[in-house]
Amino acid sequence: MLILILGVALWWGAHLWKRAAPGHRAQVGDKGRGLVTGLLILSVVLMVWGYRSADGAVWWGPSPMLKGINNLLVLFAIYLFAASGMKTGITRRIRHPQLVGFAIWAFAHLLVNGDLPSFVLFGGLLVWALVEINIINRAAPSWTPPAAVPARKEAMAAVGAVLVFGVIGLIHAWLGYNPFGA
Repeated sequence: MLILILGVALWWGAHLWKRAAPGHRAQVGDKGRGLVTGLLILSVVLMVWGYRSADGAVWWGPSPMLKGINNLLVLFAIYLFAASGMKTGITRRIRHPQLVGFAIWAFAHLLVNGDLPSFVLFGGLLVWALVEINIINRAAPSWTPPAAVPARKEAMAAVGAVLVFGVIGLIHAWLGYNPFGA
């Protein structure tokens, strides 16, 4: 469990470095980008390794209903990522579509994984996303929504989200976690 906790803590630290210590981050300059990238890769490795090797209490497991809800939420979260990059209509209503999508993804995984390692991993990442949104909003309270985009970009984001969702589902199945069905 310690490896998992270290991975989540490193994720938090690497992401919040710029906001918690802006002077220090600015001093490091462009080298900081590479450092943050390296720390984030290490944090993901630690989280995967720690999650796969962690044991803990189990309160509930996945059910077909929870998997269905999870899949819809994850599909919407992926759409928010695509919409953010394409600046689609939803980005005119949601200030932080990637962070909101990340929070929805983490929450969706908590629904189907009712065990202690999942609470540490997905709960820790969910809280990080909400804290990050709060910190950004406090630092820059004013926000100007992006301009409207053509409807074809909306369709491209939706189709892209479905395709990415399918690939992620196949990877999950390949790893032994069937995201579809019982």
